[in-house]
Amino acid sequence: MVEESCTIASFFGENRLPRQKILIEGIVQGVGFRPFVFQLARRCEIAGWVRNDCRGVTIEAEGEEGQLALFRRGLREELPPLAVITRLDILDLPPQGEGGFVIRASAGEAENKAQIAPDAWVCPDCLDELFDPGNRRYRYPFINCTNCGPRYTIVTGIPYDRLKTTMADFSLCRACRLEYEDPENRRFHAQPNACPECGPRLSLLDSAGNPCLVADPAAVAVDLLRQGKILAVKGLGGYHLAVDAENGAAVAELRRRKARDEKPFALMSPGLAEVESYALFDDTERRLLSGQERPIVLLRQRPGHCLSPLIAPRNRDFGVMLPYTPLHHLLLRDCFTALVMTSGNLSDEPIAFENAEARQRLSGLADAFLIHNRRIFTRTDDSIARVMAGRPLLLRRSRGYVPRGILLPAAQASVLALGAELKNAICITRDERAFLGQHIGDLQNHEVFESFRCAVDHLQSLLDLRPQIVAHDLHPHFFSTRFALELPQVRRVAVQHHHAHLASCLAENGIADEALGVIFDGFGYGADGHAWGGEFLLGGCAGYRRLGHLAYLPMPGGDAATREPWRMAFSALVRAYGRDLPRLPFIDEIAERDRRILQQMMAKGINSPLTSSCGRLFDAVAALTGVRGRVGYEGQAALELEQAIAGDEEGSYPLELTEKDGLLVVDPAPLIRAVVDDLRCRASVSVISARFHNALAATIGEVCRRLRAATGQERVVLSGGVFQNRYLTERASRELQASGFEVITHSLAPPNDGGLALGQAVIAGRLAAGEG
Repeated sequence: MVEESCTIASFFGENRLPRQKILIEGIVQGVGFRPFVFQLARRCEIAGWVRNDCRGVTIEAEGEEGQLALFRRGLREELPPLAVITRLDILDLPPQGEGGFVIRASAGEAENKAQIAPDAWVCPDCLDELFDPGNRRYRYPFINCTNCGPRYTIVTGIPYDRLKTTMADFSLCRACRLEYEDPENRRFHAQPNACPECGPRLSLLDSAGNPCLVADPAAVAVDLLRQGKILAVKGLGGYHLAVDAENGAAVAELRRRKARDEKPFALMSPGLAEVESYALFDDTERRLLSGQERPIVLLRQRPGHCLSPLIAPRNRDFGVMLPYTPLHHLLLRDCFTALVMTSGNLSDEPIAFENAEARQRLSGLADAFLIHNRRIFTRTDDSIARVMAGRPLLLRRSRGYVPRGILLPAAQASVLALGAELKNAICITRDERAFLGQHIGDLQNHEVFESFRCAVDHLQSLLDLRPQIVAHDLHPHFFSTRFALELPQVRRVAVQHHHAHLASCLAENGIADEALGVIFDGFGYGADGHAWGGEFLLGGCAGYRRLGHLAYLPMPGGDAATREPWRMAFSALVRAYGRDLPRLPFIDEIAERDRRILQQMMAKGINSPLTSSCGRLFDAVAALTGVRGRVGYEGQAALELEQAIAGDEEGSYPLELTEKDGLLVVDPAPLIRAVVDDLRCRASVSVISARFHNALAATIGEVCRRLRAATGQERVVLSGGVFQNRYLTERASRELQASGFEVITHSLAPPNDGGLALGQAVIAGRLAAGEG
């Protein structure tokens, strides 16, 4: 969205050409914007100048009124590929009678509002040059121009110029310098500009980290991959571990070494034709795959595909991306249908991004290292997206999207929001924009927490802000909360987890008013001290009320119940049947002594915290049906239960709605008894899963209709990690829309905890405005 304003500041004589100052904010530095303006001005016969400043770009333009109108229209409609205008102001000036248009040197000011562009793909022009034997950059793995290439991951400070990037390590040769200084060249002021003579170089190392003296490291790497070897490949934001996706033995060995038994691996293919050989996609998914951000996109597997089944065990989807660096193209073109490209780490560790660190941490994982000497300053994982209800949805916002701003409903005080404990990402607001940082991960891991600290410092540095308001989760023991308590001379605002989810979805959709919030996730610290996660709220950025929730279930064993869903299944059975438990294979697998201990723990409240979590209800049903009794990664049971759905089952299970202490409570006991009845009748898991999902969607609709009758609110937000579930989200949306509700869902910010910081930031900002 572009804001445009005009102030009349002067009176022009009859024979004087009008002159205007045009102030532009957005992603307009380091993306070829000034040469674009220069060429547009010449085409439109406009005199004046353009320069970078600390807010963005300033233009002074003088010419015939009709030509000025064409010039302004071109500024809005003919942008370079990586440029984004977020504000455009116009002021009239006295004419000066200039005779040409020039690019002036950058101006510095006290306030810095320039925005750094995200890392981007390889543009078609550079790709053509990469494979042109007559071009001086033929097969050069670091080819780029102002329209493509690394940005965020190499920036060390502001303002954005070569000396404030890791490309400061390389001096431009004469040929590259001429390109860099020529306004008519597409490499004009392309800060990462380089060539084989003056730029970064590729190297191949053996498994012990010793250099391999080869003429073409990329070509040798391809041969190693064809032999079934595992390669550590340095990318834009960190290392990937790569193997041939058609080589089942290589994929199995990668799983063994990485200690990643079942979590799906990401794939990278050279083009859409290869992706089409093993996955199904529609036009929206095609555009998402092919966009300059190049996220991993979740696609349905094509029956009979040729890839290893070990890539995504017990999963009907593949996570697929297209190449986004020149090196990726060199590895893939005409060589492989797909490569596994999974993050270069052991499970739960942050992605490796420094060469020495990678050689140490990945030495037992990789058979060889394909590295380079262009430093990565900020480690950044791949983004993950899927299409849901016809629109793209980010499940992990990282490379390609960070640090692009999100427009807020209104300008607010600057806030640093620290996000959640899992899937952590931070956020800083400035005026009417929120800047979400890259995916960081699980803060309970020491290395990840150190990465979190660095991310806070770096984003503040890039935005030239030190917010005095810091928002954090309500949970007193989260590492992000402890970090907030350590910060000196700041105002701390504790934000309830599910309120933040509600506010995050409203904020990214530009909604300042209240809504009903259906917030389903795994865990969030509740205002009553219990673990919430199946919530019906009414509120907005200024506050919330809890109107209903799923009935509390004990979590026998505490955190162990999140790793062992069978515990939640046992808890749900006790709620549904009391001590007279039904005879099921599931029950018979638990020793009688252990059953007694679990029942005593729950009855006496010993290490059995109460939870209203919808995620834990998914776990219970997954374990009852034999889908998953223990998990290897977060959300595995719920994911596999969704994946089990097949056919067009329209049956549903009952849930009981009661009122307690002024709240509407959804009791799953009737649902659990119905699941047991179906298991006794030998109903298939696919049917049981569909009926379970249908029951949740129907219950969402019924609860919202009751709450509308009580509140008059007809807008419903769906947020929380459970709404990564495509089947449930789309069915619940249809249920609500059929009842006349306006349904609000996520797109730019993840519905899971990766989007939580956005909600924390706008809640704290609204609180500050109310007290200001």
